[in-house]
Amino acid sequence: MDVIRMICSMTGFGQANRSFAGYNVFIDVKSVNHRYSEVSIRLPKEWAAFEDALKKTVLHAVKRGRVDVFITAEREAASPKNLTVNYALADAYLEAAEQLKQRYGITGQVDLNDLLKLPELIQMKDVRQEPDDEIEQELCACLQEAVAQLSAMRHREGECLEQDIRERLAEMKRIHIELEALAPQVVQEYATKMTIRIQSLVLDGIPVDEQRLATEIALFADRSNVDEELTRLKSHFGQCDALLLDKEPVGRKLDFLIQEMNREVNTIGSKSNHSEPTARVIAMKAELEKMREQIQNIE
Repeated sequence: MDVIRMICSMTGFGQANRSFAGYNVFIDVKSVNHRYSEVSIRLPKEWAAFEDALKKTVLHAVKRGRVDVFITAEREAASPKNLTVNYALADAYLEAAEQLKQRYGITGQVDLNDLLKLPELIQMKDVRQEPDDEIEQELCACLQEAVAQLSAMRHREGECLEQDIRERLAEMKRIHIELEALAPQVVQEYATKMTIRIQSLVLDGIPVDEQRLATEIALFADRSNVDEELTRLKSHFGQCDALLLDKEPVGRKLDFLIQEMNREVNTIGSKSNHSEPTARVIAMKAELEKMREQIQNIE
């Protein structure tokens, strides 16, 4: 079953049913968020040997998330049956009865009615029994149908997640442009304020060390410089755009990238000494948090 990869959610549901080997088989598949890939299958105990093949069928389409598969089987009413006697069990019961009689001096005989009441003595089996490999093929084919529905739902939700992330990424890029424009203005405003302050001191007859003033402004500019952070943040935006086009599961990569973006934004905030950049940093952190919540659900 070929799968076209795109941004995909980890939550979804699918179901399928078909009839074979005298059974009506019903399969439900659901998936939820999970850090890794985990598949749990519940199926009739007589088909336990097929579990590995069924897991491989799921993992071919699902690369991340917890997937629960529920398989139930109902016998067809018209299916011919054959009754078999478990003679070894009957012998064991009769021998146990004789031992009880001898040990406790009990009299009486075990009759046919007593034997027929014993659990699992008479077993019902289908007269027509399909080979195991044919049953396995039918089960896997039915599961593929259910997984196809699951994948379709995961992809539909993934499209919505991608659209939301792109919109928030676009907003962050817009804020980034504003921060780039504000960065030099903050230093200029500080220099202007310092100059006005110095002029006030001069008018009051207080001597001013112009060299010290220039040094102070230079130190402020260095402490407030966020060019490196803005450059790295812009690079992260480009990486995010590329991941959204990737054909492989990218949820964990996006989650790591969001952490790196958040690190840069926090650094910009810590260097901010002005209300305007601070307001942009707060807005960007809000968008990052919303993106992080959405990315938690991406495969």
